[in-house]
This record gives sequence, C-alpha cells and structure tokens, in this order.
Amino acid sequence: MEFRHLRCFAALAEELHFGRAAQRLAMSQPPLSVAIQQLEASVGARLFERDSKGVRLTPAGLAFRTSAKALLEGAEQACVRAREVQAGEVGRLRLGFVGSALQHGLATWLQAFQAQSPRVQVVVVELNSQDQIDALLREELDLGLLHTDRLPPALACQALYAEPFLACLPAGHPEARRRRVPLSALAEQPFILFSRKGSPDYHARIVDICRQHGFYPRLQHEGRHWLSVVSLVAQGLGVSIVPAAFERAGIQGAVFRPLVEKPDPSAVFAAWRRDGHAVLRDAFLAARPLV
Repeated sequence: MEFRHLRCFAALAEELHFGRAAQRLAMSQPPLSVAIQQLEASVGARLFERDSKGVRLTPAGLAFRTSAKALLEGAEQACVRAREVQAGEVGRLRLGFVGSALQHGLATWLQAFQAQSPRVQVVVVELNSQDQIDALLREELDLGLLHTDRLPPALACQALYAEPFLACLPAGHPEARRRRVPLSALAEQPFILFSRKGSPDYHARIVDICRQHGFYPRLQHEGRHWLSVVSLVAQGLGVSIVPAAFERAGIQGAVFRPLVEKPDPSAVFAAWRRDGHAVLRDAFLAARPLV
C-alpha cells in the first residue's frame, strides 16, 4: 500500500465517480482504476461497489475511510512540521551560557528571539566554559556562550563582545579607596580565582595577567562560577580580578576598581558544533540586540 493509493481512495470515496475523482487527481480514469484495484488487493477487501447505478462504498470501504483519512492527515501534518522545522519556525534550541551573559542583555536577547519565533522552545542552562564545551561535543547543547575561543576542532565560534577586567575587593580593603588599583598592590593578597577545572583557559588568563606584572597569585579559594568568586570576595576571603559585567551583579560587600595596567579584555564567544543544525542557531544569533 502506498500513499498514492490512499489519495486515490480518498478522492473516489468523496466523489463516488471515477471521472470526477480522476479529474480532481489530475489523472486519467484507467490509472485510477488500477490504483483502486491495487489498494483493494493490498487491503484484502473490496472497498467499492461498481455497477450501472454508480460507485458506492462497501461496509469495508466505509470502515477503511476513517483510518485512511487519519493517515493522510497525519502525513500532511508531518510534512508541514518538517517544513516548519527546516524554516526554523518550530523546534528546540538548547543554549548554554556563562554568568556574565546575564549582565550583558541575555534576557533581552531571549525575549527578542521568542517574539520572532514564538513556537521555538529555548532551553537555557548556566554552565562554565569547560562544561559547555563538553556538552557541545556530546551534542547536549546547540549553542554555547562562553569565555574562550580555544576550542576542539569539532567546534566553531564567533566573538560576541569584550569587556575590561576589574579588581574585585572586599568593601573594607585598603585598596578599595583608590580610584584605580595597580596590579602590584594585589601581589601579596590571598586570591580567589575561577576554577581551573571549570575553565582552564580563563583560569590561565588571570594567572598570566598577574605573572606579566611580576607576581604569581596566592591562590586561596576557587569558584566554579563568577558570582561565587565575587561572593567569596564580598565575604572578605580574598581579592580577585573579574570581568566588568559583575560590577552590575549588585553583591553587597564587593567593590570593583579599574586596573591601572589595563590588560587585554575579557571576551565572550558563541560556540557550536561545525556539523550542527544551523537554522535555529543562526536565527538566535541574528536576534541579538545591539548593546
């Protein structure tokens, strides 16, 4: 049984006239008759009565009509769904993000995308950069917003934005009184750093900034998320160097000051699998508001 047989059956079941049904199907009567005969042979039951009075559905044909209609409607719905997915009108986008993205308009970005693609489900999860890389490789994410462009060959990326690093100090710290803090003033301070395991590249960036200015940071604590780092600083457990976005996090007890030396800025990248599906990913990237 083929779908063309079902379409022929549906047309004849509605028209109950071979000529009109053939015209509706844009075919001649002989191929229509052959298709109906093939369908009846496949079903194993006579579906139509044909005599001088015309064409009528048999009891078997009446029973078959309901199921045949459902099959045809289901096939059409499947085709529509496939076209909508290909066009990016429906589907699911799994998005990973680092915490600083929240301070750079991620919520507004999501709202803009959902406004133009209301039938796309966006699943968002906060993960550090390394966890996002691992999830992308396992095909558990479609897109990641992360802090590094040092990626495995299977992944591609594009830069989204960059921001300066700031000194993050407890509110009562002597250096918090300065308008700008020299890195040398942090040389003997206990440091709270982003976890090496959570983002090896980002951990190394902070260490390199310190080493380029004559000291190795005295590691006191590590956090797997930047907000954890800032919170530990706010509690007086050490100092840190963090992306400027976290100045807007509103964590009481933490003070942020520009660095005198102005090291290379912190960048955020969008990353994805090179062999991944591009329609929803590209639509989401295109929906990003200008900031």
